[in-house]
Order: sequence, then structure tokens, then C-alpha cells
Amino acid sequence: MKVSFLQRLFDLPLARCCPICHAPLSADEDEICSRCDSLLPRTDHLLHPYDNAMAQVYWGRVPSVARAAALIYHFTHSESSHPLYQLKYFRRPELGVALGRLMGQAMVKSGFTDGVDLILPVPLAWQREEERGYNQSLMLAQGLSEATGIPVDNHVLVRTSFEGSQTRRTRWDRSENVKNAFVLRGGDSLANKHILLVDDVVTTGATSCACAHVLEQAHPAHISFACLAFVDDDR
Repeated sequence: MKVSFLQRLFDLPLARCCPICHAPLSADEDEICSRCDSLLPRTDHLLHPYDNAMAQVYWGRVPSVARAAALIYHFTHSESSHPLYQLKYFRRPELGVALGRLMGQAMVKSGFTDGVDLILPVPLAWQREEERGYNQSLMLAQGLSEATGIPVDNHVLVRTSFEGSQTRRTRWDRSENVKNAFVLRGGDSLANKHILLVDDVVTTGATSCACAHVLEQAHPAHISFACLAFVDDDR
């Protein structure tokens, strides 16, 4: 994205910094610095959003699934995983918004968000939100909204139970852990809408599938899925 003269003027007294490494951004750098951008292991999901490794996670599980895409792949303990860890564990809500804008810019360019009516973040259990001070998926959703102009609804989908982290659970345990964890409040507003469900990371899709099954009670036209990072076991 081209930086305006006005933005350059504002950069003089208050330098813009990369939200990942905190290095000053140059005039032609937008959300993150060139080095951090080069380290992000981007997926090619936006080239074929109906048939990619993430979309296949939802095949046969979510009848109304439309499209699915992640911005990057997640490799545990790699340098490229630092933005995700900072967002989840080091109180960096502004990083989530910046990465959400980065996702949104790429999605607008590819046409991924065409026809989407509403962005819904995957709700975080209140215990986790209290610990972190924010819902990281909501931060990503807000950045997506800024880049796309699509509104966010953070109230219609609610998490009502929390049985611990999904991180070290088996595929079966992940599904059972979130099976009845979500409810709708005022779901009439979702009827015949194309919903984009946003999460921070998708591994087995257990959490987002559980959300989608609840959302389908409101009879949306389509549900699409977006996340910051996707764990592809085949890579």
C-alpha cells in the first residue's frame, strides 16, 4: 500500500514501528517491516480458497462452508511463529490488529472477502480473556474489518464453557472439549448472511467447526473461515 505524503509527515515527529520487531518502518513499508514480512511463511490458500489444505479440514463437517484461508503456516518454535506467540501470550493486542489488516489487504486483493456480510471472531473463554486482557481473534477481526470495511459482531456468538487449552489434546479430545462450548444470542441477524469466522490458529478445526455448527442454527447463506496461522501436518 502506498504511504501518503501526510503519513510521511506524521512519521517525522513520531516514527512508525514494526509491530513484530519494533524496528522503525520506512516510508514504503506499511504494516510490518520488510525483514519480518520476508520471514512470514505465507500460504497459497487465497489462490484456491475452495480447495486447499485448510478448506479440506471442513469438508464433510460444515455443510455451509464456502471458502477458507490462512495468512501463514505455523511451525512450532520457529522464528516465524514469534508473532503468534507475542499476540497470544505477551499482551500485544495492537499486533493482532496489524496482522488482521495484513490479512484483510491480501483477501481484498484476491477477492476472498467478496460477498461477505459479517465478520465473527471465535469467542475466547472469559478465563482466558481475563488472563490475556483481550481476545486475540477479535483483534484480528478488527484489523480485517479496517481493511475490508466489513462490520464485526462480537456479541452474537458466545462461549459458555471452558475445559482447558486445546494445545496438547488429541484430535478426538479437541472435538469433545468444545462440543457444547458455544451458543447464539440474537442469531436472527445472521439469516441468509455470508459469515466470515475468524480464529488465530487452526489445527484440526475442532473449535471453528463447533462454532459453525452453532451458527448454522441461524440459517446463514454461507460460512467462510479465516485464520492467521494454519498447522499443516503434511508440511
